[in-house]
Amino acid sequence: QVQLVESGGGLVQAGGSLRLSCTASGRAFSTYAMGWFRQAPGKERELVAAVSSFGSKYHADSVKGRFTISRDNANAKNMLYLQMNSLKFEDAAVYYCAARKGSTWSRVDYWGQGTQVTVSS
Repeated sequence: QVQLVESGGGLVQAGGSLRLSCTASGRAFSTYAMGWFRQAPGKERELVAAVSSFGSKYHADSVKGRFTISRDNANAKNMLYLQMNSLKFEDAAVYYCAARKGSTWSRVDYWGQGTQVTVSS
């Protein structure tokens, strides 16, 4: 069992930065692939960035060069981060931390409760 708790969301001006954090508790965190999804009103939930248990990273084209995912498994910290720079209006959404054991993100094993990111002018 893995529990995921996000933090760091909030209101930011366009062009600004935010850092989202996800604290994971439970066993074997380091063996899970971890990802950040987001869902804006009226839109489907989409994968924004992911990092495998080996450290391989993926960033969606819409955020490449602006967002950076990272994880910290050292010393049982069990943390996942999403550094978001140069935020745009279209980045506003609820951001979810996710964990999976399987081979694709079509099946997520655990979700966090979400954290709201609002981008203002």
